[in-house]
Amino acid sequence: MALKIIITGTTGMVGEGVMQRCLENPKIEKVLAISRKPNGHQHPKLEELIHGDLTDLSTIESRLTGYDACFFCAGISSLGISKEQYEMITYELTLSFATTLAKLNPQMTFTYVSGQGTDSSEKGKTHWARVKGKTENDLKKLSFKQVFAYRPGAMKPMEGAIHVLSWYKYFAWIYPIGRTLFPNGFNTLAEVGDSMVYVSSNHYDKFILEGREITETANLLNLSKSI
Repeated sequence: MALKIIITGTTGMVGEGVMQRCLENPKIEKVLAISRKPNGHQHPKLEELIHGDLTDLSTIESRLTGYDACFFCAGISSLGISKEQYEMITYELTLSFATTLAKLNPQMTFTYVSGQGTDSSEKGKTHWARVKGKTENDLKKLSFKQVFAYRPGAMKPMEGAIHVLSWYKYFAWIYPIGRTLFPNGFNTLAEVGDSMVYVSSNHYDKFILEGREITETANLLNLSKSI
């Protein structure tokens, strides 16, 4: 079955890479990219929806129905902002956005890009990890068909990406070494995108996907293509 996907964060490296991979996948019928500014890409399957406030989708709800999955890749670093700002963007924005989608598309699969080190107990010493953990936990309570929390480590951008983090070019050489020595801590964004498509198309019994699970499910998707 061809999938219709909503993706957020496509003006960032992760969301852009996931979007690029989805646009290449014949299993994907349509991609709706929602962001506050254009992402710089064009494709026959891509529709962009520019919306200034992702915490309030009331004026665009009619354009958000009939989708099979949401790949929520929007996010921000905790560096350089207050705890209150981080909580608003990471928790409140995400839950508000997801709650609206759950109401409109209860059969949707929702995948949330969290991060390695996230604290599911919500009781650890690290603020960002507690906030991410709370976000994961409360997303799981929503009335989606499936919810998955993605915790990748270092990620390799897609070819042709235009929103690559500025510091990445100085550390790109580490990727093949890290992948060999620490396979759970390194993924390609192609794998992240493929994994999201796989879990949205199939039953998968783990809520949290770290590096190994991302690689595993991406390989399962590619195996199904070859059969």
